[in-house]
Amino acid sequence: MTPRELRALCLSFNAAVEEFPFRPQTSVFKVLGKMFALSTLDARPLTVNLKCDPEDAVRLRREHEGLVVPGWHMNKRHWNTVTADRPDELPDRVVRELVEDSYDLVVAGLPRAERLRLDRA
Repeated sequence: MTPRELRALCLSFNAAVEEFPFRPQTSVFKVLGKMFALSTLDARPLTVNLKCDPEDAVRLRREHEGLVVPGWHMNKRHWNTVTADRPDELPDRVVRELVEDSYDLVVAGLPRAERLRLDRA
């Protein structure tokens, strides 16, 4: 996955926005003010921090050793750092699913009124 593809994917979700609260190089993708992805898009390798169910996080780290690791500078129980630019080792399809899962987890944690607002948008 390229940086452009990762950015487009993150912004393709309902109400998703890109912000730069830390540094101009660090893209933070949010839905209704809550982060679901964080990446320095010009870094090599291209990595992205994604929210993950704790049990799935451990399984993914085992299945994709070295490519899915505990979230760098994040709560390691709930976040993974995923290497996104090695399609021969971690297919783009898997990266897309992990980004979507992260978005869905964040949306699920939003107040009911905000979730309903998203459903109507």
